[in-house]
Amino acid sequence: MKKVLAAIVLIFCGLNLSAQAEKEIKAGIKHVTVFPDRAQVNHETAVSLIAGRTVLKLSGLSPYIDPQSIQVKGFGEFTILSVNHQNNYLKNLEDDPGIKSIRSQIEALQLKSEDEKAAIAILQEKASFLTANKALLLKEASVTTEQIKSIMDLYTSNYEQVTLSVLKKQRQIKEYEKQIAALEQQASSRQKENQLPSGEIYVTVSNEKQVTGKLDISYVATNAGWYPSYDIRVDDIKKPVSISYKANVYQSTGNSWENVKLSFSNATPWVSGNIPELYPWFIDFIAEPRPLPVARYNSAKRKEITGAVISVAADESVEEAPLPEPASGPEIMIQTGETTVTFDVTVPFSVPSDGKMQTVEIQDLDLPADYKYVTLPKKSELAYLTANITNWAELSLQSGEATLYFENSFVGKSWLNVNQLTDTLTVSLGTDNSILVKREKRKDFTSSKVLGSNKTETRSFLITVRNNKQNPVKITIKDQIPVSSNSGIEVQPVELTGGRYNPGNGYVFWDVEMKPGESKQLILTYTVKHPKDKNLILE
Repeated sequence: MKKVLAAIVLIFCGLNLSAQAEKEIKAGIKHVTVFPDRAQVNHETAVSLIAGRTVLKLSGLSPYIDPQSIQVKGFGEFTILSVNHQNNYLKNLEDDPGIKSIRSQIEALQLKSEDEKAAIAILQEKASFLTANKALLLKEASVTTEQIKSIMDLYTSNYEQVTLSVLKKQRQIKEYEKQIAALEQQASSRQKENQLPSGEIYVTVSNEKQVTGKLDISYVATNAGWYPSYDIRVDDIKKPVSISYKANVYQSTGNSWENVKLSFSNATPWVSGNIPELYPWFIDFIAEPRPLPVARYNSAKRKEITGAVISVAADESVEEAPLPEPASGPEIMIQTGETTVTFDVTVPFSVPSDGKMQTVEIQDLDLPADYKYVTLPKKSELAYLTANITNWAELSLQSGEATLYFENSFVGKSWLNVNQLTDTLTVSLGTDNSILVKREKRKDFTSSKVLGSNKTETRSFLITVRNNKQNPVKITIKDQIPVSSNSGIEVQPVELTGGRYNPGNGYVFWDVEMKPGESKQLILTYTVKHPKDKNLILE
């Protein structure tokens, strides 16, 4: 019996010691590294530990934590024994101090509104009293004209005062109700946010004596991310191109990031760094399915026929070759890690947990560029300005939407594509109306002649380009002539005004430099020879 009592005492002592050993800690968010579709959140806190084993509890965290990403570093004379994570679904929302504060403001406004309504009721009684007494006084036969005038003046001034006071108080009540509605919406929004479970991290530590130290806790949470965008400005084609590199960040992790250090990274930490394995790729002809023998229905021999069908199918399945491997099996998405780029924002920044986009400017670049106009007269009589930037791979850019400004005017949207396997990055800067382009058919040089069994058709075009700018410009003009895909069709360039012709794809290029106010004319003429009984579309 004594042993049983001793065991019970030890159990209760152990439970008491365990309860005392758990300590709740507060650790603010100090640094957040935002990835394209998630974020790594870092907390820091100082800890004071008594001798023995202590469970440190950090609560109020995001419910979208990846448990495998949790890292805890300790600085001090103690040992970290274990780290555990859970989501607490039993959090009392009314304990949230923010919601309590909003509720207190709502109650204060409701009391003010009630006071105003009570005052209105008193004023309305006063108005009723004035109206009743006015009627009684006017019924008196001995009332003179002067007295009637005095009564009406007194009634009018008092009634007007009462009416204006009622209107003022009614407007005040409406203002209170508007504020109450806004606070109710704010409380509802915050309550919905806090309806998410609370993430909790438990860190068990052990130390031989009372010590102080520091804990760094980090984890990766989803429901956050960023993407790049750019403002590209060209004030003058004699000056460098200005690129403003921006990060568009959003998050709805359940925790607001208040005055934290932000970093933006293009890394993908959720992708494994292991090299993918390439399996043998077997291909074979797919065997055509053989039709099964048709069993005629015979009620007398139903079991026998059915048995024969099953037997034949079983025998054929043994003789047939096994099904071939699929042409391309599912790949295992395990990729090697890429070179990453991280942008650290030195100024603290706040990002609320509302999913709304916040824009942070992370880099301003002034880059020397070779400006060139490109035009395709056959498709569009517009000239497109491009900036060609060398050594662009050193700039750590990523593909993203670009807003274009040329000569201090908005010219449109474009897409900055950095996935180019060239040493020069070409950025499209939109159209320029100062470059005039026209393409017209030369009717006098367009003909169709028949000689024997063949027909020879000639097409000729005049391309005119004019530079109305006050600066010299470089222009690349691109056109084309047909490409034959039949041995019975022969295509020959006749006149290209010095253009470069690629017979493989039929493209013709002219690279010209034009002075201010200068015009150039280019001729594109070609012939197509084909059987006269065949028709071609050459326009």
